[in-house]
Amino acid sequence: MDFKQLHFFLEVNKEKSISKASNKLHISQPALSKSILHLEEELGIRLFDRSTRHLQITEEGKMMLSHAQQLMRGMEDMKKAAEDIKSRKKGSFKFGLPPVIGSNVFPDVIAGFRKQYPETNMHIIEEGAKIMEKSLLEGNIDVGVAILPVDTELFEVRPLINKNLLLVVSSDHPLAVRKHVQMSELRDEAFLMFQKGFSLYDRVREGCIQAGFEPDITHESTQWDFLVEMVKKNFGITFLPETLCQKIELSGVSTLSVTNPTISWNLAIIWRKNSYQSHAAKEWIHYVDKMFTI
Repeated sequence: MDFKQLHFFLEVNKEKSISKASNKLHISQPALSKSILHLEEELGIRLFDRSTRHLQITEEGKMMLSHAQQLMRGMEDMKKAAEDIKSRKKGSFKFGLPPVIGSNVFPDVIAGFRKQYPETNMHIIEEGAKIMEKSLLEGNIDVGVAILPVDTELFEVRPLINKNLLLVVSSDHPLAVRKHVQMSELRDEAFLMFQKGFSLYDRVREGCIQAGFEPDITHESTQWDFLVEMVKKNFGITFLPETLCQKIELSGVSTLSVTNPTISWNLAIIWRKNSYQSHAAKEWIHYVDKMFTI
């Protein structure tokens, strides 16, 4: 067994197809099939069910999947450590940043870090917080920002901000004259939401369910400014982080605090437990932690 076979196994499972995986890996289908077959023979189990129209991983294959992923992440960590040793410089790292967070919390922090550490190469990956957690576990990024809670058995966590989500309604909305509202009062409203994959989607929906109803979601978006414009036109209501509401221009809308339940928006910087972190990534974690505790 070698790491190339494990890489092939993971890619075939990801693509659910020998032909698609072979194209992505730039090897022939017979060579890829032979490699998977040899791995199955060495392990003494079938990894894939080839009897169906679409290739399916077996139950035994699913059990092997996490082990293969762990071994591949370990190899990637070893490569990163070797590159750090060889380069003898601050190095680089990949930082996962959800768009709604990046637009109002981190620009100044990133600018300050790059000024202080000009040799460091930070690659910023923008994706929803839930998708980012998966990317961290897969080793595609090194460190990221999450909306708490996260699984502390999987991630190291450094809390940064403790705030709430605010309700945003049109200035013409009947609730606009109020400062507070209970979540149950929003039962009949049209909800304008961030897309699935964003933690904000999950947090708002969970809050509605706690209040006894499933939200009527009429539109999903990745852009907070588009959601605000939709609210202004009375297409529905939305929720935005308190920190964002304090920084953006909100003419034409009103913001209200929500209770029963209050929806928290607690940010943290996280990274995969027991993962190798380059000197650059460690400096970034230390810098962010310091900036948010000043």
